[in-house]
Amino acid sequence: MAKVVVLGAGLGGTLAAYELAPVMGPSDQLIVVGQGPRYHFVPSNPWIAAGWRDRDEIEVDLMHVMAKKRIEYMPQGCRRAHPAENRLELNDGSSLSYDYLVIATGPELAFDEIEGLGPEKFTQSICHVDHAEKANAALEEFARNPGPVVVGAVQGASCFGPAYEFAFILDTELRKRKIRDKVPMTFVTSEPYIGHLGLDGVGDTKGILESELRQRHIKWITSAKVQGVEAGKMIVDEIGEDGAIKKTTELPFGYSMMLPAFRGVEAVRGIEGLTNPRGFIIIDKKQRNPKYPNIFGIGVCVAIAPTGPTPVPVGVPKTGFMIESMVTATAQNIGALLRGKTADAEATWNAVCLADFGDDGVAFVAEPQIPPRNVNWASQGKWVHYGKIAFEKYFLHKMRRGESEPFYERWFMEGLGIRRLTRAR
Repeated sequence: MAKVVVLGAGLGGTLAAYELAPVMGPSDQLIVVGQGPRYHFVPSNPWIAAGWRDRDEIEVDLMHVMAKKRIEYMPQGCRRAHPAENRLELNDGSSLSYDYLVIATGPELAFDEIEGLGPEKFTQSICHVDHAEKANAALEEFARNPGPVVVGAVQGASCFGPAYEFAFILDTELRKRKIRDKVPMTFVTSEPYIGHLGLDGVGDTKGILESELRQRHIKWITSAKVQGVEAGKMIVDEIGEDGAIKKTTELPFGYSMMLPAFRGVEAVRGIEGLTNPRGFIIIDKKQRNPKYPNIFGIGVCVAIAPTGPTPVPVGVPKTGFMIESMVTATAQNIGALLRGKTADAEATWNAVCLADFGDDGVAFVAEPQIPPRNVNWASQGKWVHYGKIAFEKYFLHKMRRGESEPFYERWFMEGLGIRRLTRAR
């Protein structure tokens, strides 16, 4: 009998549990350790912040779903992993042993790395549903006394799509409220150019997103390093190719949403051989950790090298489609090991993204995610806005039923007639 533990119950961890269940034997045990009893659909957070969704519309009761799937769910979270002992120390003081561990914790949000950043200080966030609700409350207050807005992503960030989404969704919402004319907007990003996205661009994302910013009267600052944030003021350095400060700008704001840099969570950060200096899980092509081969890593918590040097550090995003391929490869590999076979499945690490602009949107496909690519495609249109709404409903319906399938591949790739992308070799 083998005990398989999944640490984390976000997108990667939940899907990993759904895909692991069918490959395990009748005497094997599958346990998921989450942080609380509910899953929320992170791509909907910009809509929560704009007041277009309520929290209960995007949440799934994991305790209920996992019970139906005969998966043990433990909501108390993990204090520390002890990989040399094949053991997790949980937040309630108990311990959980394992034969195989899948780490899918997602990231820790490094607000503390910049003075004044984050929802406990002076800027809003859409990284978590709690933050998005707070951002919406701040927006309602701001709308009573509108002024300048600053939106973007700070140095070291690796998730730029939601920053663009929120800037455009906020623009749409302010126009609906008939106060857009009272709100100067600036987009601040560590990317070396608009549309870089941590991927050195996909298709013509540079042209599409620059055009959209111009059309919506949103100014921008690239290669930006945020010095710090005070009440109503952000200090931003623009960094040149030589690494020197070209210009320092003080941006006043009445409302700001800035995505932070990510790092590994405290439960795994600083474990030699398991994580890199930022605390991300070190994995090979089979999603396995080289030092602890019974540990697999999937999702945002894994270490991926950047696409290349940039004046200001930018990370590489892990999109839902990419995470799906990691999940499938991991489930296939653990299933093989449980049957005494070789783990040889590899994830494709392709990127698929639907970015909603509130009344428009952009979609892109990158195969593979890091250039040079076999597929390098981007397209814009209202169909993306409606497509993301449809996908949200489809995804949450399937998650609430505990159904495991290639969500992004089946719905996006097949539904839109784009050729199928291999998920695992």
